Amino acid sequence: MTESNPSVARTVAIVGRPNVGKSALFNRLVRRRLAIVHEESGVTRDRVIAEVTWRNERFECIDTGGVSVIDKAAPTDILTAGMTRQVEVALTDAPVAILTVDCTAGVQPMDREVALMLRRHNRQVVVAANKADHDGFLNEITEFEELGFPVLPVSALHNRGIDALLASVVKLLPPPQEEGDTTPLKVAVVGRPNVGKSSYINRLLRNDRVIVSEIPGTTRDSVEIPFAVGKGPQARSYLLIDTAGMRRKGKIKDTVERFSLMRAEKSIERADVVVMVLDAVQGPTAMDKSIASLILEKRKGMVVAINKWDIAQEQGVTQRAYSQALSEAVPFLDFAPIVYMSAHNGLNIRKSIDVVDHVASQVNLTVGTGLLNRVLQDAFARVQPVVRSNRRLKLYYATQVGTRPVRIRLFVNEPTLAADAYKAYLIRILRQNFGLDGAPVILQLRGKKDEK
Repeated sequence: MTESNPSVARTVAIVGRPNVGKSALFNRLVRRRLAIVHEESGVTRDRVIAEVTWRNERFECIDTGGVSVIDKAAPTDILTAGMTRQVEVALTDAPVAILTVDCTAGVQPMDREVALMLRRHNRQVVVAANKADHDGFLNEITEFEELGFPVLPVSALHNRGIDALLASVVKLLPPPQEEGDTTPLKVAVVGRPNVGKSSYINRLLRNDRVIVSEIPGTTRDSVEIPFAVGKGPQARSYLLIDTAGMRRKGKIKDTVERFSLMRAEKSIERADVVVMVLDAVQGPTAMDKSIASLILEKRKGMVVAINKWDIAQEQGVTQRAYSQALSEAVPFLDFAPIVYMSAHNGLNIRKSIDVVDHVASQVNLTVGTGLLNRVLQDAFARVQPVVRSNRRLKLYYATQVGTRPVRIRLFVNEPTLAADAYKAYLIRILRQNFGLDGAPVILQLRGKKDEK
């Protein structure tokens, strides 16, 4: 996979000087996706890239650090230099930029500096005059027209002017590529017997008329069920795969059950995203851990659906307590988003589809080569690998070579110098910067001997 081409990429970079509200605007634009994934975890991630969905339009949004260096001036510290480099790299991947300014402060020298940078990169630009919290600021934003780009008043804090900003941004983006892969993503629903897999699927098909395709009916014999999220060329098509309950092989007594287990395992192999359904009343079990291990082994995108949550709540179970029990029972699932739902009363059924759609975007995420290398080089500089046999692992270059799952190839001096703990650290850094919620990440290390 080569570096993304700005002429066709549907990518938008948010740029500006420090403290103008870039991150607040970023969070406002991508909130639908991030809030669904993280609302129960209580952990805010410092993301660089996330997908924005607005009125059936999709594009990638890049958050950047504040520009605080006058043109050609030497950065005063490593952090400042890194943030400026981040902005430069982001603009190589994004054909459209949102120049964020503070309308309460007026035009500042660094606002002009960022505008010059955008002209140098020849990018389409919209100025977001942030912190316009009430109509009294509307007359003052005309001052920012001297920057030479269209100016729109917005308030990331109060959600004012966001639709108008998105409408302007979408007009500047290149059209979606019609020749893209139209193969539907396969979503397998798996779990132990009687956790509510079929009830979940039946509830989903019966209630979500906007999301689900017109299907003549749903029966227990249905194995593959098509549905779509969104409309038009940017809609994502899915194939929902129902599976039989998975039990330990030692407890299987007849041939029918054995074939059902084989079919469920086959469905996991075929799937791009797997929804693992757990019973909220019983809590996580050893078999749940085995199923999760199989999904992880097959390198599939993953969503954890905690069913029967209405009953668990009546019994006094809290999300914090269940989340802690799940973390203790299956500690390697910390990358997968969790949905607490009820197939019985419909609680969070639609939210589960939003989460599946989010994870689907993550398993298909492509990262620009320049941005990828900046993040990994910074990771190496921040925490150096341990010395082995008087040698230390060195990174020369990185590039993404595939999706479903996300595969990153690292060209290094000697792959055997990479400890498992250090590779886990690099994957954690990639998740912190690019999201990758529920998406497996594979690092492929190549040494000098492997280059040809």
